[in-house]
Amino acid sequence: MKYVCPICGYVYDEEKERIPFAQLPDSWVCPLCGAAKSVFAPASAPSPAPVPSKPAAVDPDALKLSPGVLAAVFSNLARGCEKQYKPREQVLMTEIAAYFTAVTPQTEGADERMLAELMSEDLTERYPHVRDAAVQAGDRGTQRICVWGEKVTRMAQSLLSRYEKEGEAFLRDNDVWICTVCGFLYIGKHAPERCPVCKVPDWKFEKIEGRA
Repeated sequence: MKYVCPICGYVYDEEKERIPFAQLPDSWVCPLCGAAKSVFAPASAPSPAPVPSKPAAVDPDALKLSPGVLAAVFSNLARGCEKQYKPREQVLMTEIAAYFTAVTPQTEGADERMLAELMSEDLTERYPHVRDAAVQAGDRGTQRICVWGEKVTRMAQSLLSRYEKEGEAFLRDNDVWICTVCGFLYIGKHAPERCPVCKVPDWKFEKIEGRA
């Protein structure tokens, strides 16, 4: 039996490893990306290409974005400008993102449970809706963003699950690294040689410093 990591594609082959997947300890993680054992799924035949659904009517009020969402949008635009070698535009987008970050109100009662719920909604509702619209429009760029975004979100979900079970212990003697291209999070003493999601080299990773 084979089990596949949905984030980086690593395949655990029981015949090759000579240890049944079920007998691996719950603390076992993917050797490539560090995803938790719980996210692995049995290997199966490839799924058929998704059939785009008919776009639902859009409520104009639903298009009004919060300051927090706008901060994320302009931060991503700044990254895009950096990749396109447009320094002036990058600076402008960064300044706008900083403004919306500063005016974003604190969310009352925010905790790990709320974060987990939001990530679950992203994976089950928001990404599928955006992907369907992208397929309908033939927008391959947005389809790729959805693929990367889902993998990054699944990794964040996996790390949150580990944190809930192990607490700060799983960060001990390790650093937190983030890919500046796709946002992939990695826990380890060193950044991975290549991002498991977007395949950029390790120098594209930044170490996240802890708060004082």
